[in-house]
Amino acid sequence: MVEPKYPTGGEKLIQCLEREGVEYVFGLPGGAAIPIFDALVDSKINLILTRHEQGATHMADGYARSSGKPGVVLVTSGPGATNTVTGLLTAHMDSAPLVVICGQQILPQLGKDAFQEADVTGITYSVVKHSYLVKDADDLPQTVREAFHIATTGRPGPVLIDVPKDVSQGPCPAPFTDVLDLPGYSVPTRAEPEQLVEAARLLSEAKRPLLYVGHGAVISGAAKAITTLAEKLRAPVVTTLLGKGAVDETHPLHLGMLGMHGTAYANKAVVACDLIMSIGARWDDRITGRVADFCTEAVKIHVDIDPAEFNKVIKPDLCVLGDARLVAEDLIPQIEMADTKDWLKQCDRWRRQYPLKYPKQGGLRAQHVLDRLDSVTQGNAYITTDVGQHQMWAAQFCRTRSARHWLSSGGAGTMGYGFPAAIGAQVAHPDEKVWAVVGDGGFQMTLSELATAQIHALPLKCLIINNNFLGMVRQWQELFFENRLSGVELKGNPDFVKLAQAYGVKGLRIRRPADVDRILQEAHDYNDGPCVVVAEVVQEDNVFPMIPAGATLGEMLIEPPKNRLEKPTGST
Repeated sequence: MVEPKYPTGGEKLIQCLEREGVEYVFGLPGGAAIPIFDALVDSKINLILTRHEQGATHMADGYARSSGKPGVVLVTSGPGATNTVTGLLTAHMDSAPLVVICGQQILPQLGKDAFQEADVTGITYSVVKHSYLVKDADDLPQTVREAFHIATTGRPGPVLIDVPKDVSQGPCPAPFTDVLDLPGYSVPTRAEPEQLVEAARLLSEAKRPLLYVGHGAVISGAAKAITTLAEKLRAPVVTTLLGKGAVDETHPLHLGMLGMHGTAYANKAVVACDLIMSIGARWDDRITGRVADFCTEAVKIHVDIDPAEFNKVIKPDLCVLGDARLVAEDLIPQIEMADTKDWLKQCDRWRRQYPLKYPKQGGLRAQHVLDRLDSVTQGNAYITTDVGQHQMWAAQFCRTRSARHWLSSGGAGTMGYGFPAAIGAQVAHPDEKVWAVVGDGGFQMTLSELATAQIHALPLKCLIINNNFLGMVRQWQELFFENRLSGVELKGNPDFVKLAQAYGVKGLRIRRPADVDRILQEAHDYNDGPCVVVAEVVQEDNVFPMIPAGATLGEMLIEPPKNRLEKPTGST
């Protein structure tokens, strides 16, 4: 009798990924993961070989955020796995659906400090939505099915699967399964009727209502419903950094981003509103400023799919548990149109009185470059950013017209995110325009992924805002620490154009304001591979408006202060 030939655990794992509809895996191989990488050879799944595991997680993150599909990462054990931690934190803080698969030492060696062994499930416990250590190959089909379900439902997030090498190279006779066994895991959908009735009453009675829209609205696909809700309420809309695109930023009711570096008119509307409804946003510290003084006279409604966010920062008058899109859709027929004519006129006055502005003289300004990038893209490109001054200027000047077209590291503030995230977005949307807006500091943390972009001939564009400083830290040191600069001047920066060319990538440079439009358009039209544009901008420029940490929105700085500011008491 011939013994049946079963697939190996690695082969079964890859087959499970195929059943989940996975098209791309981002990763880097190593000894403990070889059986899984070997199974990829015979699979239709495309491997995007990266130059660093952190880059792999950011690529998968960019793929996930821009497409709505889960991003998949495959790495080896030990340092291969621990190099994903920054990407896991980034995805966890911003609710991006990832499945990260790690090779691991064989089961008999666990806990014995074997070569490239690390307690990955323990190390990553606080930065994942859930994690698995697979000790039996027969558990792989169930584990993968559960991992994808958990990563993509409710409030999305990263899930980690740790696979010992003897599990991945041994036989796996277990059948595929679609059965989920997740006691205690439930996903809210529609809100309770009584919550909707109360929300509709409060909204209909408000004279100065404001919709505060976050990333949850983007994730749930609530753009159309929230736009209709705002139009029926005749209420202005403000968005968080990650909420950009949840409502078309060219819509007349849109006041832009609120918070620490939001538009002045958005923040003034927040201060003056008599009702603020958070839809898929979590009242984080970048938004509220000093919590005790945030919207003290306004009714507060919080709509969220994650009940853990209720009463965490703000104690609202009403919490509505449910999916942002479904809640908005269910509210629309229940609300009555309020008389907000005077309120909207006031918001328009603020918009005219406090426009975004920047000096037109004194050299090349980052704000000018990003303002013109908005003109070139018309708000229709996928834009990813790194973290720092360029990120805030991009958020201010680069309008986002559609959901999932703006990708940035919000909660974690991860430098090095922008460029690999753009690679992931370009992989997800090969025929669309993708721009990465990065600083010279953050770009150098993951610049080795230029090789990844070049090998795959990805036509993404990388705009480096080069001021030879860690600009946001320098800004804080100037404003709050008597300009005692410490560790912020980036001496030794390479010539980024030559660096790009060394990777076989097209490089362009902008030095003068007169060259901005021509060079941005040249890069935008270039589709034969990646293109790096280096903008040599004014070194010591600051982002305004700005709300100092620990201050209130009413204490917003619209222009450079004339007097030295006190050191902030809140977080940076």
